[in-house]
Amino acid sequence: MRASFRLGRIVGVPVGVNWSVLVIFLLIAWALSANQFPRTYPDRPGFAYVLAGLAAAVVFFLGLLAHEVSHAVVAKRNGLEVGGITLWLFGGVAELKGEAPNPGAELRIAGIGPLVSLLIGAFFGVIAAGLAMTGYNGLWLGALAWLAGINVLLAVFNVLPAAPLDGGRLLRAAVWKATGDRTKASVVAARAGWVLGALLIGLGFWQFFAGGGFGGLWLILIGWFLIGAAGMEERQARMGSALHGLRVADVMTPQPQTASGDMTVADFVGHYLFAYRHSALPLVEDDRPVGLVTLDRVRGVPADQRYGTTLAEVACRADDLVLASPDESLNELLPRLSECADGRALVVVDGRLVGIVSPSDISRAAQRGSMREQMAGRPVP
Repeated sequence: MRASFRLGRIVGVPVGVNWSVLVIFLLIAWALSANQFPRTYPDRPGFAYVLAGLAAAVVFFLGLLAHEVSHAVVAKRNGLEVGGITLWLFGGVAELKGEAPNPGAELRIAGIGPLVSLLIGAFFGVIAAGLAMTGYNGLWLGALAWLAGINVLLAVFNVLPAAPLDGGRLLRAAVWKATGDRTKASVVAARAGWVLGALLIGLGFWQFFAGGGFGGLWLILIGWFLIGAAGMEERQARMGSALHGLRVADVMTPQPQTASGDMTVADFVGHYLFAYRHSALPLVEDDRPVGLVTLDRVRGVPADQRYGTTLAEVACRADDLVLASPDESLNELLPRLSECADGRALVVVDGRLVGIVSPSDISRAAQRGSMREQMAGRPVP
């Protein structure tokens, strides 16, 4: 999930927000200020409901951020790099680079998030209970009680044993510890996520037709997301197993054809397009990569602008390139391939281009790896 804009850094980790956060933020603020608060605390000024709703929504998202920051902090303490934290429609995600080294690290990284949410809920619950004991029964008591309840609910939902929830990571850690097989554990957690997603969709349809309205549609949307994310995790687990032990050098295309960033798109299309058999070309200066251009990027340039547009202007920028070394593990490279929309990695030695890795290279290697496992008699999950 890509961030639409950055908020800065927390504990050295970039924090961003996707535009979809605005949707759920407005829905929460509206539901509280226009429905729940007026119904529970009638006869208050309209601006008071709006202010309480907005404040509760802001604090809720700060709690989500604390949840994800806790994942990042514990991941870093267990030797993993964190690419960033992004808040979006379904909460937040901490982008971990690599896998937990052992089941214990997996348990710690996954478990800290729900624990933080639970502690936040308890914190607001204690404050709300204290105010209630003094006899206060105002609007802000409702806001505090809602924050307590929603954070406890978030903690409980996240520990459900199904990927990609934190509970799915806890389940994976348990199965991994019991079997010693990380891939099998990942598949078990992913399939549990598929089951949970299907149950939520069924419950959502039932609630919708029973008059639940938006609540039912929201459950359906969450269930659909869980099924998609769980399916992706299972595919990644199978691919990781098939690529186990392979290095970047084992799958890369060595000494790829390159181009100059000063070449115009028209010149490239007219004289070089059919001479190159690859769909992506690195742009180099003194054998050092400075960009990456693909046929899709070239195709997006209108015909009447191709004579005045250079390849450098349409290429994936140097700062966005995914660079790898020949000895790097292929499984360590996979998560980074999504950092540039073109999905390729350039292989360098001492800063000089020596190869390129494309999605088709990964796919062929995965197919060969699966066949190798089958021939060796190793069951494929």
